[in-house]
Amino acid sequence: MRAITYDRFGGSDVLQLTDLPEPKVGPDSVLVRVRAASVNPVDFKVRQGYLDPIMDIQFPAVPGWDVAGVVERVGLDTPELSVGDEVYGYVRRDWLHGGTFAEYVAAPVRTLARKPASLSFEEASAVPLAGLTAFQTIERAGVVAGQTALVHAAAGGVGQFAVQILRARGVRVIGTASERNHDHLRALGAEPVTYGDGLVDRVRALAPQGVDVVLDYGSDDLVATTRAVLADGGTVASIVSPEARTELGGHYVWVRPSTADLDALTALIEDGAVKVDVAQVFDLAETAAAHDLVAGGHVRGKVVVRV
Repeated sequence: MRAITYDRFGGSDVLQLTDLPEPKVGPDSVLVRVRAASVNPVDFKVRQGYLDPIMDIQFPAVPGWDVAGVVERVGLDTPELSVGDEVYGYVRRDWLHGGTFAEYVAAPVRTLARKPASLSFEEASAVPLAGLTAFQTIERAGVVAGQTALVHAAAGGVGQFAVQILRARGVRVIGTASERNHDHLRALGAEPVTYGDGLVDRVRALAPQGVDVVLDYGSDDLVATTRAVLADGGTVASIVSPEARTELGGHYVWVRPSTADLDALTALIEDGAVKVDVAQVFDLAETAAAHDLVAGGHVRGKVVVRV
C-alpha cells in the first residue's frame, strides 16, 4: 500500500511517500480503506519528536491519527462493525507507528464510529481529534445551559467545535480571536474579543460578574487571565497548560478515543448544530506541504489529505 512514512524525527522533509505491506488486523480491530485523513498540530509535533519522552515509536512510522474511510476487513471479534461500513475515528494507540496517512490503517473498534451521512469523507476526517477534544473538555468542565464560557483560541480547529457544541447546549460563549476572525465567530454564535493586552478588561466589559468556565485551547497567560475573569465557583479546563490543574484547581485534558463521544458529535452534526470547516485538501503525496501549512499557523478550518 502507499503510505507516508518517516524514519527519524525532523522537519517535513523527513516525510516520504513509500510502499508498505498492508497492516495486520487484530481481533478487536478492523482494516479501514482510508479515504481522507486530516492534519492536526500534534502531527508535526510528533514528527519533530516532542512526544518521544512519553510515547514509544517504531520506525519507519506512518503519521496521523484522524481518519475517514470504509471498513475493508474485520477482526475476529468486532460485532460493532461490518465490511462496507463508512467510519471515522481518532486512531491513537499508546505507541507511534501505524498512522492514518496511508491507503489502509488497522483501527481498534474503540477508536471508530459510523461516519455522519451528511459529511463527505474529507469533512468527516476533519472531525475526530478536534471535535473530541472540544467535546471532552466541555464534559470534563461540567458546562451546563445558562452558563457563560470564555473560549481561548475560539477560531482554531478545536475552538470552532467548542463554540458550536456550547451554543447547542444553551451556553453563552465569549471567544478570543484575531480581528479577522471576529465575523466568523459571530456567525457561529460567539461574542468575539481580541486577545492580547487588555483582554481582561474586554472580557469583563461583556461579563461584569465574571465567566463560569474558561476553556483553553491556546492562550498567552492562562493563570493570570483566569484569576481575573473567572467567577467564584467557576472552573477551567485546558489542553495546553498543566497549570489549569496545578495552579487553578481545574482540568488538564488529553483527548481520548471514544466511540460514544464520536456518536454524540455525529448527532450534533446530523442535527445541523455543528458544521465542519475544511480549509484546504491535499493529495497523499503532498502531505509534507499539508504539515507545513498547519505548522505555519493562521489557517482557519482543517487541512485534509485525500488518499
